[in-house]
Amino acid sequence: MLQYEKLSEETEQRILLDRQTWGMPRFAFSEEQVVRRDGERDRATALRPAFIRDIDKIIHCPYYNRYADKTQVFSFYKNDDITRRGLHVQLVSRIARTIGRALNLNLDLIEAIALGHDIGHTPFGHAGEAYLDALLYSYSERHFSHNIHSVRVLDQIFPYNISLQTLSGIAAHDGELELAEYHPAPLQDFEEFDRQIAGCYQDRANVKRLIPSTLEGCVMRIADIIAYLGKDRQDAERAGLNGTYDYEGGAIGVHNAEIINNLIVNIVEHSYGKPYIKMDAAHFEALQKAKAANYALIYKNEAVQLRLSQTVAPMMEQLYKQLRADLLERRAASPIFSHHIDYINQAHYKRAVPYEETAPDQIVADYIASMTDDYLIDLYAYLFPKSSLKIEYKSYFE
Repeated sequence: MLQYEKLSEETEQRILLDRQTWGMPRFAFSEEQVVRRDGERDRATALRPAFIRDIDKIIHCPYYNRYADKTQVFSFYKNDDITRRGLHVQLVSRIARTIGRALNLNLDLIEAIALGHDIGHTPFGHAGEAYLDALLYSYSERHFSHNIHSVRVLDQIFPYNISLQTLSGIAAHDGELELAEYHPAPLQDFEEFDRQIAGCYQDRANVKRLIPSTLEGCVMRIADIIAYLGKDRQDAERAGLNGTYDYEGGAIGVHNAEIINNLIVNIVEHSYGKPYIKMDAAHFEALQKAKAANYALIYKNEAVQLRLSQTVAPMMEQLYKQLRADLLERRAASPIFSHHIDYINQAHYKRAVPYEETAPDQIVADYIASMTDDYLIDLYAYLFPKSSLKIEYKSYFE
């Protein structure tokens, strides 16, 4: 029997009354954007208020299209009923904006953070991220993490002049670290932010120490978890994984709709009128148990991990070495020039340093991270046509 919680009558009436009288508590970040370059075109207007410009830049970024063919959790399926990363970011945005609207936060800032948070993600999900991190570190002693790379995509590869508030929310969105309470840690300027980002390249542990600078960033961070908990279970069933049906529900329930509803209700109930985001002990404990169950039954599935390690890992390693050699040897016909460097330079954005002068290993990592699952497979077949490594997709009818 599905169980759907509701806001208490007191909180429900308080929100409705506050909306009618414009008495809603306001803890949102100031409408004043903090940007690297103060350009006339980036100033807020009546038509395009603060942070809407960030949204527009993100959805028109050339890499935004690539969300559609990047693994969320399950690779190797030709099945449009299994979630890809493009749907995930939409779900995160919707959940975060539902919470944000109830709490009277800045919905444009929430949407900008949500839509941009995974734009730097690798193909083949977190497995692909781990493989690329190991490769980049072995050659350059710099780490790779998808949230920090999302900042790089929107701030360096394509220098869009995205606001500090949006970039901070993206950098600190780590959906693997759940908290019962989220308190923002305001950032003063880009100098402090850049120090934080630099630290993450040196030590991956620093990524988990990042704290969103706004309440909107805090909401997006918990929405990331809410969006994948139940949805990944749906996908596991559609993928035919064994042993994925015996979940302990607790306060949040077992099914996707229950989890989303009950966590949203609890967060709004305990966060309304407060300068932090909170859920009660029962719901937080249930969230932690649900996440642990997903790891045991889905994310750490031995068959899935083995298939990735036997195919994607060696393919990515060979690609990295070949592309790196092509770059260092200046082989202009290589895809790293024609499909990557030239592609980026077509965007015609002013850069302090030309993109091709970026450190070679960073360029290679940029290119691999930008790939979709299918692109990586096709590029591998193009560069290594005689290789025995092949990936076979599971069809709708298997």
